Amino acid sequence: MKLKVLFIVLFAMVSCKQDNKSNQVADNLKEVMNKDIVLSGNDLEIYDFNGFEKFLNKKDDKIYIVNFWATWCAPCVKELPYFEKLNKNYKNKGVEVILVSLDFPHLYETKLKPFIKDKKLASKVIALDDVDMNSWIPKVDKTWSGSIPATIIYKNSNKKFFEQSFTYDELETELKQFLN
Repeated sequence: MKLKVLFIVLFAMVSCKQDNKSNQVADNLKEVMNKDIVLSGNDLEIYDFNGFEKFLNKKDDKIYIVNFWATWCAPCVKELPYFEKLNKNYKNKGVEVILVSLDFPHLYETKLKPFIKDKKLASKVIALDDVDMNSWIPKVDKTWSGSIPATIIYKNSNKKFFEQSFTYDELETELKQFLN
């Protein structure tokens, strides 16, 4: 996406005849390149890691369950109903489930969005589109190898990371430690 924006801005710079227009476009390019990528289309929010990082650090007394998954990951798909059930059962108790898709961007329209619709996912689903995994994986958790499924449960500064699949009972047991 940044590449498309860069191309458009560069094209605009080349086509401008006045120097101050070129300077304005260059300034706009700098501003665009320094902003987080947040795109929205058909209810799918897409973030680079800088934009996504806010979902890992909220301090509002809610309990957040952030699950990293992908449609091509069988264990991830198997446990999604447990996160959905947890979302349904605990939404009114200050719990928010966020499902972070690591699907490939070229499959958002043909695979991810139809999957979300077909499975009727009620939890917040966002896509993390940042190819520099080697830099952002340790920022999520320094022990994370990058395998999915992976889950973070946190409330304010109290955080627990899991690189595993869950049953509903296991997930609820971990959540209850944050409810007390």
